[in-house]
Amino acid sequence: MSAPTDELSTKSTRPPEGGDRAQYGVCAFVALLGAAVIVDAFGIPHVNSGTDPVGPRTVPLVLGVLLVLVAALYAVDVARGGHGEPEAGEDVDLSQGSDWRTVLLLTGVFLVNAVLIEPLGWVISGTLLFWGTALTLGNRHYVRSLLIAVALSLTTFYAFAIGLGVNLPAGVLQGIL
Repeated sequence: MSAPTDELSTKSTRPPEGGDRAQYGVCAFVALLGAAVIVDAFGIPHVNSGTDPVGPRTVPLVLGVLLVLVAALYAVDVARGGHGEPEAGEDVDLSQGSDWRTVLLLTGVFLVNAVLIEPLGWVISGTLLFWGTALTLGNRHYVRSLLIAVALSLTTFYAFAIGLGVNLPAGVLQGIL
């Protein structure tokens, strides 16, 4: 049996008449972002080649138009009274506070990677990034996570170099990789 709801408790969860005005701000932001992408795309020179008949301008234009379209559709939905359901926190204990220690450690691991990527190279700095992230998030299998981190950084190094043609910094391993 469900408990009866009173008029006051159901009124506070409904969006105001005419839609939630804060959501219109989100619509405006997405529309402005789409417009900025479109304007910026027109600054890209239109170059065609035998291997790329579409050119580099097409994808940003399509994405910008889609952003503006999503903003318009979202504004219509908000005007019709559509709203998201409040977060139930099904897999999150909402009574606990934020874990700032983990956030700061992850930030530190990322900053160490950013500083060391040029002098040490991607493979070493990427290994430290992946290993440090695993340890920060609670992995206590030190050797296994280190081996996985090395495999991930080597795989991404060669995937970028061979698959995408983008050379990541080799650093101290220049000539070995």
